[in-house]
Amino acid sequence: MKSRLYLLVAFLVLWMIGIGARLTSLQVDRHEEFARRAERQQQRVIELDPPRGTVFDARGRELAVSIEVESAFAVPREIKDPAATAAAIARHAGVDAVKLERQLKGDREFVWVARKLDPPQARAIRALELPGLYFLEESKRYYPLREVGAHVLGYVGTDNQGLAGVEAMYDRVVAGKPGRRTVLRDARQGMAVPANLPSAAPVPGGDIYLTIDATLQQIAEQELARAARALSVESGSVVLLDPMTGAVLAMASWPTFDPNRFAEWPAEARRNRPVVDAFEPGSTFKMVTAAAALEEGLIDPDEAVDCEMGGITLAGVRIADHKPFGILAFRDVIARSSNVGTIKTALRLSNADFYSTIRAFGFGRTSGLDLPGESPGLLMPVEKWPKLAKAYISFGQGLSVTPLQLALAFAAVGNGGRLLEPYAVRQLHSGSAAQLRHVAPVERGRPLSPRTNAIVLELLAGVTIDGGTGQAAAIDGYPVAGKTGTAQKAEPGKGYLADEFIASFVGFAPLSRPALVGAVVLDDPRGSYHGGEAAAPVFEAIARQALLYLNVRPERERPELWPREAVPEEELMPVGASAPEGIVVAAAESRTQPEGGGAPSLPGSPGSPVWTASASASLPDLAGLTARQALAATTGLRLSPVMVGSGIVRRQVPAAGSPMPTPGARLELFLESGAGG
Repeated sequence: MKSRLYLLVAFLVLWMIGIGARLTSLQVDRHEEFARRAERQQQRVIELDPPRGTVFDARGRELAVSIEVESAFAVPREIKDPAATAAAIARHAGVDAVKLERQLKGDREFVWVARKLDPPQARAIRALELPGLYFLEESKRYYPLREVGAHVLGYVGTDNQGLAGVEAMYDRVVAGKPGRRTVLRDARQGMAVPANLPSAAPVPGGDIYLTIDATLQQIAEQELARAARALSVESGSVVLLDPMTGAVLAMASWPTFDPNRFAEWPAEARRNRPVVDAFEPGSTFKMVTAAAALEEGLIDPDEAVDCEMGGITLAGVRIADHKPFGILAFRDVIARSSNVGTIKTALRLSNADFYSTIRAFGFGRTSGLDLPGESPGLLMPVEKWPKLAKAYISFGQGLSVTPLQLALAFAAVGNGGRLLEPYAVRQLHSGSAAQLRHVAPVERGRPLSPRTNAIVLELLAGVTIDGGTGQAAAIDGYPVAGKTGTAQKAEPGKGYLADEFIASFVGFAPLSRPALVGAVVLDDPRGSYHGGEAAAPVFEAIARQALLYLNVRPERERPELWPREAVPEEELMPVGASAPEGIVVAAAESRTQPEGGGAPSLPGSPGSPVWTASASASLPDLAGLTARQALAATTGLRLSPVMVGSGIVRRQVPAAGSPMPTPGARLELFLESGAGG
């Protein structure tokens, strides 16, 4: 018995020593390890999306904002009936019940159930009082004007990442920095958010100020939608630019979508067509052909061209006109859009000179627009042009362009010859810091000389008067210059479709001081499919409303753009024409830092003061000076003079003696031909 007792005591002693050693190991040697493990089991760090910065339009109106909403998450171990829970949540949140049930049956400690719920959804799910279901506040992107500007703004995914448009292009600016929230599981397996646990608040993103004007955007979208429905078009595009600065005033696409619910629309509806869709421009491209021939001195506006009554045969191929024409002055070749007359003009050009002009107008390359996905179009290298390439390209076949590229090319004519870089973002704000994106217009080239530019301007003005194909684009009180286009749709590998067309119109107004340039493109309109019948009226409806909204003064009569009397080239300054180095001719936006976080003001823009008095100086009297002399006299004033007409200065706005305006403001000089001019 004693032996057994000793063995039992020895066993107990050894057992106690073993237990003690184990406890020492667990509670002393590995204390920190197990404390960390317990903390991981009890705590969960959740990353919270930051509020994205606000996107404003040109007048400071909110186009994209972030709002606080609730997100629901679940702790699967606390859910006794995953199937019933998933079904109940799916009824209110619109999630996949089968997928959610599978997640709730898993061994994960944390599952997002429904992210960024609308308030009614959150209230309905809260009312269910489901065990194991909890809520946290998150930030959700909201577009208060819904479809307005949707393709420019883009949209944001559930993970708070910009997926298209400005939201994607400037995601690093507007996204902000995520926050972190630590939640704790209590003794009853409930969830709590103690104040003493570590957390970091989300850092809001920076704000963006666009050049887009919400009112102009809505006008463009409404008129495009009206035409698209009336003509049953497959798709359509409208782009409006400020020809003097390159700022995008509006950019519309059809079909459209609501970025608040972007996933409900197909990818085709979410395409920013003025930027990403390239098409054969048709007769709108005749402007480039005319410009190239005029620049090389190979034709005169009044020169007679035999249009051969409807067709021309080259290398055994018959190329037809849209209607038979006999002998036309070259200005009427453009006004009436004769294919034959345009081809004959192009044949006088060398391939190299024609190609050089096309490239100088910005075709075959991206424009530098600060939006994603821009297409460069398609322009075959000149050394690879087949035998008839020049003939076809002359009237807009055999190359592709975007609506944006067309608008920029016509803007170059309207502003006096400067191809500008377009931009949609004007300012970036991060906290108290502001970054101006375009302090002054960015010039990418000068396709034409001032003299040629003035002639092309007059030819385009003839398109919208009696006899021209673009009469439907004419606006009472606002002379319009532009060009119509009707192009057969090409089908890869099968040539051109006989009954499908792309109708277009590109133009600017008013003629002597263009306030906007616009391109309208309609894909396969039914019924009226010619550019002059389908697209030109859309331009007229948009431009008429836009000019009134912008408070542009009407012009009582069409200005004389190309004086018949001999005028020395150095004295001829058509609207916005190139000036000597260092002199600004076209009015540029003058961007100022907004006070108190408001929208930046643009001198000369609607709703903004154009002239601000200076206590130290007043405007000089420029009457009687030539264009060049007037420009030289205003160089040191840091203003943006705009020439109207040619010859000598007869009148100026603001008048001589007015208080000196703010730097960069617009100074209009009205010139007339006369002695000394």
